[in-house]
Amino acid sequence: MQTEQETASHTASHAANNAISHTPERALPETLQALNALRWNYWWTWAADGAAVFRDLDPEAWEMCEHNPHRMLRAVPDLRLLQMATDPHYIARVKHLDENFNDYINPKRTWASANKKLAKQISAARPVAYFCAEYGIHNSLPLYSGGLGMLAGDHLKSASDTGLPLVGIGLLYRYGYFRQRLARNGWQEEYYGDVPPEDLPIRLVRDERGAPVRITVEIRGRAVYAQAWLAHIGRVPLYLLDTNIEANSEVDRWITGHLYGGDREVRVVQELMLGVGGVRLLRELNIAPHVYHLNEGHSAFLTLELAREKIANQGMDFANAREEVKKSCVFTTHTPVAAGNDEFAPELIDGCLGETYWHALGLTRDEFLGLGRVKANDESEAFGMTPLAIRLCRSTNGVSRKHGEVSRGLWREMWSEAEIKSTDEIPITSVTNGVHASTWVAPLMRDLFEKHVGKNWAETINDERKWKKGVARISDAELWNAHSLLKQRLVSFVRHRSYHARVERGEATEYAEAARTMFDPKALTIGFARRVAAYKRWGLLLTDPERLHRLLTDAGRPVQFVFAGKAHPQDFGAKTILQQVAQWKTDSKVRQRAVFLEDYDQDIARHLVQGVDVWLNVPKRPLEASGTSGQKVGMNGGLNLSVLDGWWIEGYDADNGWAVGAHPHHTGVEDGGQISEVEQHIENFAVDREDADDAESFYRLLEEAVIPCYYEERDAHGIPAKWLKMMRRSIETLAPAFNSDRMVQEYAERIYIAGK
Repeated sequence: MQTEQETASHTASHAANNAISHTPERALPETLQALNALRWNYWWTWAADGAAVFRDLDPEAWEMCEHNPHRMLRAVPDLRLLQMATDPHYIARVKHLDENFNDYINPKRTWASANKKLAKQISAARPVAYFCAEYGIHNSLPLYSGGLGMLAGDHLKSASDTGLPLVGIGLLYRYGYFRQRLARNGWQEEYYGDVPPEDLPIRLVRDERGAPVRITVEIRGRAVYAQAWLAHIGRVPLYLLDTNIEANSEVDRWITGHLYGGDREVRVVQELMLGVGGVRLLRELNIAPHVYHLNEGHSAFLTLELAREKIANQGMDFANAREEVKKSCVFTTHTPVAAGNDEFAPELIDGCLGETYWHALGLTRDEFLGLGRVKANDESEAFGMTPLAIRLCRSTNGVSRKHGEVSRGLWREMWSEAEIKSTDEIPITSVTNGVHASTWVAPLMRDLFEKHVGKNWAETINDERKWKKGVARISDAELWNAHSLLKQRLVSFVRHRSYHARVERGEATEYAEAARTMFDPKALTIGFARRVAAYKRWGLLLTDPERLHRLLTDAGRPVQFVFAGKAHPQDFGAKTILQQVAQWKTDSKVRQRAVFLEDYDQDIARHLVQGVDVWLNVPKRPLEASGTSGQKVGMNGGLNLSVLDGWWIEGYDADNGWAVGAHPHHTGVEDGGQISEVEQHIENFAVDREDADDAESFYRLLEEAVIPCYYEERDAHGIPAKWLKMMRRSIETLAPAFNSDRMVQEYAERIYIAGK
């Protein structure tokens, strides 16, 4: 019989990982025993006082264990443990958190249970099965790389909050996504950390005899075995498949080694394990989903496994099996360009799946490959996961209205003229992304919402009228003071992280020490954090360095920038862009006003979205499928300065932020006009006319709108009246429309039960 301990490291070097990882479980004092149960459910990550209760037990151990309470409870010294176990105030906090958890897990009524139409079709016995390649639950569970994972994590949390019966399926990546550090020349370096399952609050799934549940998938002509781990996300179970077991060959144990690591072959076999293995795991667990939700195309092989089952068990031919599969599968696409969708060479599909799989479907090789092509008979096309998902799902949706429109044009050729007369008739809809308010709203802001909107503010956030009335009751002083404190915390965080990063790089003492005084809590602070990719246009800010220098160093009205983000290890163009930004921010003229925070993760994201004044986003139109970071900023009272693309097209109203390059009073370069200042400085960055136009708009908006609004019209208490009005408008308009409870409810009512 295999045990959890058999997920030992792939290499001897990782076997000596932090000794805390392998210390036996300890018994907690009676007054703190509730913490042992609370750490096994990620509900604490979004519960009021949840993270703080664990942190305050031992702040030093909390940081050392990277905010992982499972590890921290082993690391807390006995003296500290007993000090807190005899502290009446702390004991009361633990008890209150435990009571709230029990009330949450055993609700009398939820949104889903009160929705009679929904409850008739989706239940604990017939849940939604949600498949995704990554999940951003918390930084202590490093199974995410960026926006897709953040969205999936928020989806699970809102499914839990709303009581929607849902089961998550993913992969347990032993080494997660790469960690980032910058060399002294600004070049990104990647490294991986070992994340043994025993370090995480997850449990190996066992059968009634106590043996680990196993599934088998034939990959590369041989049987590959996987076990499963269970993570509790509030009321939602998340099952994670793991191939790192002795029954597999060394190469197959690495299938679940790294998130988005390795070559194209690794991607294929990971996606086979996610899709095919995920369905087989559900069968082993006796879970019969009402609907399968493919969140992005990575899991699209699940549709073929469902068809294979129907052919094998019910004697159907493929044509009938396909129609039956479509009834129970829905697909969300997150990519607005064809090149961004997973495509694999036919030879790679041959080698990883083998002919036995398409024979089991009753198909020829060409028929099988045609399922993954835009034009089924075009042998020059690769096998694409998005065409496969579209063909075998009854519903396809984009993640914003604009993205739905773009997707209809992108996949138009999959329908014949006889089927579709115009692009508008393409059956691709949209559900605009949202973010989990209880996860992303700062505790200070939560207190204001509880006081003025109500204790159940997160449950009633979709009620626009009630929300607006509550937010209106927050005084200017309360709102400004809360925001100012959060910005002070951000500045302190920037200084702390920057100092230690410079010391670790071996930077000059003077430069390292300068980090302790960098940034000004009273200066206009702009955040720019996202994946480093060409279409995100990181270099747009630097097209006119001298102009930017003037803004940063203005003695009376300074501006400061905080950057964060990772470039894919194989994207050398993106790494070059990042290096340019990193080198620029060390310029002696600006280094006290610009910083890059290494190793962008959820912890950094929380500090940024809760503390910045302005969130900047300047992607190339229309390549932003949705975006969600600006939604998090808006909930905390920050303002968006963004290109009108993705979600911002729906959110912007001229009183809650600014639109770069497409504002009604756009001040960029007009066709036939004079060459702008920006275009005179493009020799260092490859920008086209649209880029130059948007850069000019960005600079002028800063100079003529954003900076004056922030620094002018201040009252006797130093509060900028116009800015506060926009902050309030941002909270009022964005929180109700762009939260993930609304998103999940929309999926439930429009996608999950549609046509049933």
